[in-house]
Amino acid sequence: MEVTILVLDTAFWITAGAIAVLLMLSAFFSGSETALTAASRGKLRSQADKGNKGAMRALKITEDNERLIGSVLLGNNLVNILATSLATALFTRLFGESGVALATLVMTLLVLIFAEVLPKTYAITAPETAASRVAGIIQVVVTLFAPVVSAVRLLVRIVLSIFGVRTDPDSHILAVREEIAGAIQLGHSEGIVEKEDRDRILGALDLGDRTVEEIMLHRSGIEMINADDVPDDIVRQCLESNYTRLPVYKDDPENIIGVIHAKDLLREMHSSGDGSDSNEIGMFNLSAVAKTPYFVPDTTSLDDQMRQFLKRRSHFALVVDEYGALRGLITLEDILEEIVGEITDEFDPAADHPIRQSEDGQFLIDGAMTIRDLNRASDWSLPDDEANTVAGLVIHEAQTIPVVGQVFAFHGFRFEIVSREDNRITKLKMRPLESPLSRG
Repeated sequence: MEVTILVLDTAFWITAGAIAVLLMLSAFFSGSETALTAASRGKLRSQADKGNKGAMRALKITEDNERLIGSVLLGNNLVNILATSLATALFTRLFGESGVALATLVMTLLVLIFAEVLPKTYAITAPETAASRVAGIIQVVVTLFAPVVSAVRLLVRIVLSIFGVRTDPDSHILAVREEIAGAIQLGHSEGIVEKEDRDRILGALDLGDRTVEEIMLHRSGIEMINADDVPDDIVRQCLESNYTRLPVYKDDPENIIGVIHAKDLLREMHSSGDGSDSNEIGMFNLSAVAKTPYFVPDTTSLDDQMRQFLKRRSHFALVVDEYGALRGLITLEDILEEIVGEITDEFDPAADHPIRQSEDGQFLIDGAMTIRDLNRASDWSLPDDEANTVAGLVIHEAQTIPVVGQVFAFHGFRFEIVSREDNRITKLKMRPLESPLSRG
């Protein structure tokens, strides 16, 4: 009898010790999974550049997330199932048939607290540090389980293909750009990131997705020089203009033959006369002043166009459509304004705030103002998929060219047409529909 008790006691402690070790392994796998998936690759890269070998290993094994997670889950499930089986056998020997239910309850609590919540909480508090520490062991686990994980991945893809689901092994759950944008938006909503900082960062990220057509100055607003005008008129127009570069056309505004820069005009005027006769200063060779125009397609992305401006050491381009017709013009300053906001100087005619409040409490908006600029200035979220300007949005939604006094309501805002020139809406009044005015 004493021998039986001794054997039972020895078996009990060996089994209990095995369960404790398996729970520790489960905690290791759970914490490692959280640390390696939550760790920022940017921070790991920074640590790796400083010589942190753990960060280097973590970067390497997180390159294939599907393989990493498959290996960790396989190890975690193995130890959890084995620990539960041992606990069931132990409790059944001690308490009979009721030991099954008791083992289930005890193991659920132990696994939940010590193998899931506790290690994952620790890992999420310092994911990069934890990832660097466990990367070496997890790298060995991934290598050992590679054949089994590969077979499981193949089986999963076959099963998913039966239901018409296609998986891309090289795709990431979140693109880097979307991850950064989401983090910036979250930081702003929590008050960590200022609105101006958010707008600048998101503006820079959006350059690759937006085209010159969206921000160009429309041809109706371009100030041009007629090549047939007398030199005095050309000089007077350049002096009175707020711009330093002006396109030059011949016979037809569509026929742009060059671009005049005020500084080049001044040089040519100075070299054309000795300065003794003011009339002689006005005599100059227009073809020697005008530079060759630079044309770009309206579908060019802002990112590509900025690179071209820097490469060509140019700040000014004329925008054409697929038929070669003039659509507008774009400058390097226009692209930079998409990042830093409106850039104004003493010659800018629109240096005031772009949104003014009228006497009735509504917002007075220029119809040519882009929806993106309006959203950035007011922190609204009007859609800009179908139109670039506020006037264009109203025309698109109304499916007609409104007349002065007409009122529309869409996208949560009230729009009132204030003024119109020909077929262009020049001024509007806007206010959110949920504002106090809407209840008065």
